[in-house]
Amino acid sequence: MTFENLLTSIENNILTITINRPDKLNALNKKTIDELGLAVISGDEDKTVKVIVITGSGQKAFVAGADISEFANFSIELGKALSAEGHSKLFNLIQNLTTPVIAAINGFSLGGGLELAMSCHIRVASDNAKMGLPEVSLGVIPGYGGTQRLAQLVGKGKALEMIMTADLISATDALSWGLVNHVTTPDLLLAKCNEIAGKISSKSSVAIASAIRAVNANYLDGVNGFDVEIEEFGKCFGTEDFKEGTTAFLEKRKANFSGK
Repeated sequence: MTFENLLTSIENNILTITINRPDKLNALNKKTIDELGLAVISGDEDKTVKVIVITGSGQKAFVAGADISEFANFSIELGKALSAEGHSKLFNLIQNLTTPVIAAINGFSLGGGLELAMSCHIRVASDNAKMGLPEVSLGVIPGYGGTQRLAQLVGKGKALEMIMTADLISATDALSWGLVNHVTTPDLLLAKCNEIAGKISSKSSVAIASAIRAVNANYLDGVNGFDVEIEEFGKCFGTEDFKEGTTAFLEKRKANFSGK
């Protein structure tokens, strides 16, 4: 699949998606959001892909926000439609994807860029990263899940402070707040992501998919996460991976999972 604003490559069961709009600091426009959604779905459907890594081209920016020129003159209804479409096409899609997605955050991760990173299952930042939700400076609020996911990750108080002040935080602060999982140097960023992805790839992909569904259930209104965990736990017993994993353990050998 060929894209206008993305670069993709697959190596060692890892699909790397690079947002490639360096002249716009990789800002998310409608075309890029559409292409990211298609690339993510394609990776999820490819059974050779065990993990997806999303990053931005260059070291200046992961994604420096949304392309403001596209919606500066929108009406209320168009604004609501823009947000809803982004949720369904990309941000909720990634959060609920059963193929793990890692964000490799290089440089600025602002507005929609931070919202994209937060929708991923794991976040790794370079030590030159700057993160923030500056939307209130434009008279608007985060509209791609930022008000919800940021509070879930760092707590209500810190989330409201970040959103209301529009301040940027460093990678070190993001790590201490729980916004990112790891911080590394820019030259080792993808290597760290690939290291994590390699560990994930060696495990049961069907069990990992169940784990993602169970963890996400805790954040769904009207859903009892414990009940979902019980259901997903039970389903694992009917998989080939469960039989292989338990047999390998008892035989004291490394499991060879089929993903079935």
